[in-house]
Amino acid sequence: MTVRELLRALTRVMPGGTAAIPADAALDVPCTGVVYDSRTATRGSVFVALPGQKADGALFAPQAVAAGAAAVVSERAAASDSRVPWIVVANARLALAHLAAEFFGHPSEQMKVVGITGTNGKTTTSYITQAIFEAAGTRCGLMGTVTYRIGDREIPATRTTPEAPEVQGFMRQMVDAGCGACVMEVSSHALAMHRVDGIRFAAGVFTNLTRDHLDFHHDMETYFAAKRRLFEILPDNAPAVVNVDDPRGLSLAEFVRRPVTYAINREADVTPGPLTFGLDGSTFDARMPQGVARVTSKLVGKPNVYNVLAAAGTTAALGVPIAAIERGLRSLTGVPGRFEVVSSDSDDITVVVDYAHTDDALRNLLETARPLAPQQLITVFGAGGDRDRTKRPLMGMVAARLSDVVVITSDNPRSEDPTRIIDEVKLGAEPEARQGRADIVAIVDRREAIQHAIDLASAEDLVLVAGKGHEKYQEIGGRVTPFDDVAVARAALEARREKSRVG
Repeated sequence: MTVRELLRALTRVMPGGTAAIPADAALDVPCTGVVYDSRTATRGSVFVALPGQKADGALFAPQAVAAGAAAVVSERAAASDSRVPWIVVANARLALAHLAAEFFGHPSEQMKVVGITGTNGKTTTSYITQAIFEAAGTRCGLMGTVTYRIGDREIPATRTTPEAPEVQGFMRQMVDAGCGACVMEVSSHALAMHRVDGIRFAAGVFTNLTRDHLDFHHDMETYFAAKRRLFEILPDNAPAVVNVDDPRGLSLAEFVRRPVTYAINREADVTPGPLTFGLDGSTFDARMPQGVARVTSKLVGKPNVYNVLAAAGTTAALGVPIAAIERGLRSLTGVPGRFEVVSSDSDDITVVVDYAHTDDALRNLLETARPLAPQQLITVFGAGGDRDRTKRPLMGMVAARLSDVVVITSDNPRSEDPTRIIDEVKLGAEPEARQGRADIVAIVDRREAIQHAIDLASAEDLVLVAGKGHEKYQEIGGRVTPFDDVAVARAALEARREKSRVG
């Protein structure tokens, strides 16, 4: 298509929010892409100048034009010396999303796209949903916190939900690779910033809402409003699968047009039968309007029951047979960094790595682990820097209340002093410790903290390493260095085994 043909899409989807497309002949050239970073502009591309927190993208328009951009889309009026047509829009981020969808040929209309939002459980629910689609014979792409899967290719994720051109580009590649479905985690940032506008979702899922990202959203109402946007852009006939055990989910179920509710503790469309748990997984029935699925899953704990119910309810509502749902649930052996058991049968202790990095996620993790620990429960965790500080003492309180030993360490301190972050976590942990609920240890170096916890453990203790999960790096003082909780824990376990052999 030409640049002019691409820009005309804005007048269709943003009527009244787009200035007239100029009659400049320079727009009658083949369009080569839609970009928001001036460094990626090429000859024939359209540069969308996004207003940023630190700088306005319009300031970089000259660089994009110098690289060959054929037009600029911006919320600001053109500079007097602009060398290319300049289209003013009311919302540049919304324009970017719709231009990207148009440029890539609306790939979401050629497969079933399931969007999953909520504070906790998005990643695991997306993995389960993908496994069910695949078991039903539908090739399924995946976009989320851990990875982007496109056919047989796997790309490490840079963010949970990338910017609109990347989202649409990945979806186009999925369609070209023969995918009939795509499951994607949809972050609150992405919804607030219109990254998924222009996608036709086949279904939306809401897992829960707890405290997180308040450094960005500032308060829980704004945070919830961002999550709710997924259901505002959902087509009328698309199922909205909602956890009604969550208070926000209960109100959301009254708002959506085609609710499919799930719950453990109240009446809902999708509910479990009697639950059986262990370190080797869980078994139960998932009762749905379409029938009963016999669930045998390697996923551990009550939070994963919610994730299974969400995935089963979604795929059943989209027409996947019960037998395929059962096969998909059996086929998934685990999710990277989500209650990932990294110890082996030759170890005398159990070590689990998990991504839990909010007070609610940490509480769910500890409540899952507590009955599975024959002896002591030892928890290693920290809190991220340059993020919501209000959750730090809450995480400390939860850890000290539900653990026998707490080792507070660094997570990703980023530009903050890790010692100060630990002190803020201790504000919540120490009052619990004074009541005799846990021993508290602070070790700034995360590697040393993990090694200390594993060395400290006695036979049959359970050690939880929480906060980073699948991540392979640590951000300290503006530097990103390789760091893998799983690898560090396994090395410490090997040292423990070797010490035991020598002894």
